[in-house]
Amino acid sequence: MKPESRKLLFDIEQACQRLIDFSAGRTLKDYLSDVYFQSAVERQFQVAGEALKRLLQVDESAPKCISEHRNIIGFRNILSHGYDIIDPYIVWDSLTNKVPTLLNEVKALLKEDKAE
Repeated sequence: MKPESRKLLFDIEQACQRLIDFSAGRTLKDYLSDVYFQSAVERQFQVAGEALKRLLQVDESAPKCISEHRNIIGFRNILSHGYDIIDPYIVWDSLTNKVPTLLNEVKALLKEDKAE
C-alpha cells in the first residue's frame, strides 16, 4: 500500500475513533440539544469523507474494501455544502450504526497492510 493511502486510512481511523469517543454515553437527545456536539460530530464525518475521497484518487482499490465508500463521500459533501439540509436524525443514525463498521473495515485494511 502506498504511504499516502496508509496516512489517509489512518486519518479515517482517527476520525471514527473520535466519533465513538465523542458519543460515548451520549444520546440522540444530547446530540439534538448541543450545537457544540453536533459541530464536533459533523467535522469528524467531514474528515473521514474527505480522506476517503482522496484515497479513491490515489488508490482505487482500497476504498472498494469499504462497504459504503460512495455513500460516505456523498454524506461528506452534504455536510460540507448542504449545511442547511442536514438531517440530525440521519447524522445520529450514521454515528451509531455506520461508524463502527467503517472503523472495523479501515482497521482491517491497515492490519492487512502491516502483514504484507
